Amino acid sequence: MGKDRYLDHGKDRQLQRTYRGGAERAADRNGGTRSSPEKAIIVASVPRLDDAAEDSLAELVELLRTAGARSVARVVQQRKRPDPKTYLGRGKLEELHEMFPALRPDLVAINAELSAGQQRALEDRLQIRVVDRTAVILDIFALHARTAEGKLQVELAQLEYSYQRQEGLWQHLERLGGGVGTRGPGESQLESDRRLLRTRMGVLRRRLRDLDRSRGVMRDRRLASGAPRVALAGYTNAGKSSLMNALSGARVAVNDALFETLDPTTRAIDERGCRILLSDTVGFIRHLPHQLVEAFRSTLTEVQDADLILHVADASEPEHRRLAHALAVEDVLEEIGAGAIPRILVLNKIDCIDADERQALVGRHPGAVLVSALSGDGVAALRERLIALARGRLTHLDIVIPWSAGTLLSDVYRQGHDIREQETESGLRVTGLMPPAAAARLHTAIAALAAE
Repeated sequence: MGKDRYLDHGKDRQLQRTYRGGAERAADRNGGTRSSPEKAIIVASVPRLDDAAEDSLAELVELLRTAGARSVARVVQQRKRPDPKTYLGRGKLEELHEMFPALRPDLVAINAELSAGQQRALEDRLQIRVVDRTAVILDIFALHARTAEGKLQVELAQLEYSYQRQEGLWQHLERLGGGVGTRGPGESQLESDRRLLRTRMGVLRRRLRDLDRSRGVMRDRRLASGAPRVALAGYTNAGKSSLMNALSGARVAVNDALFETLDPTTRAIDERGCRILLSDTVGFIRHLPHQLVEAFRSTLTEVQDADLILHVADASEPEHRRLAHALAVEDVLEEIGAGAIPRILVLNKIDCIDADERQALVGRHPGAVLVSALSGDGVAALRERLIALARGRLTHLDIVIPWSAGTLLSDVYRQGHDIREQETESGLRVTGLMPPAAAARLHTAIAALAAE
């Protein structure tokens, strides 16, 4: 798998891939290169192998594909709860180990979040790199982080995840620092590494706070404009970025990959005199790592500040999977404090289903909007819903502009809608619709002129 690099205060720093273990780092030190995807065996322990379990396993296959690995086999154990020490029971562990000579895997991917002890026990027993679901997701985020803020957020999430896993997030942590005041007497390697991790996490949080202040200035400007704010939210790879492009004409990167969009994008939709601010944010997933939710909290404020959320779902998925994905999205929205914001369900990718399936979706979700960001079907109807939202937020204006303040009339026409004029003795009577903030500024200006 490749490496990402980014500039950090003018110096090159490697954005560490989360699940790169000792074996892969040793290959790097020996000058080894990998031209083909890594081979992974998927492992899961589930109470029963039902549709939900199968969907979760299929999702891990897709996560690995996005990260640059391919699944060559899977081992599933059905038991009430995973083994607290080794995750799998002794028999399944032996079965897994016996597959290695024939398959020659590079790693074992666990479809759960392992404790540090479970991961160490598995690696000691199997003598192979073991990664859990959280590590794979973090790895994808490291691959797709492009902006300075995105890379800082991913690095912070990686550090928080790796705090109890001292395999070595950075290679420079393998060296102890020196000098007066750098260590206390008898400090162990583990204590030194943890201290360095805490220091680095503190630096990252401070930088993210600084970036958040800059983002806050832009956010305040958007709030002051009075334009309604609409956020796209949904399960990863549901087509949010494609829908963003279809609605606004933006050129957000679109690929058939999980978590392709990490950095928020806001574009204006100007239609028949109405302006709507549309934001695209990171996609959600079942069991989204808590570290990522915390690290990306400032980015997710685009959702928290929205007047309306477009919950984008994949219409081509089976109903049980779509409902499971919807619940995962709702859980994240509740976690970030956006649970009470009104939303419209948008069922995307209707070009992948036939007319009967579309009719069935209308019956099951009567308030939803069916669209295809690819073909454009339904996009105009969705845009009309958004325009209706924008017009519903306008306030009625009925005001007399003094003849001496004719320049205010240009503000009315620039920001107002359905403007009508009527001449009076004291000035020009103007009626129409305006954003509340603009109407308030106009009233204040006229009151100030009257007081002179």
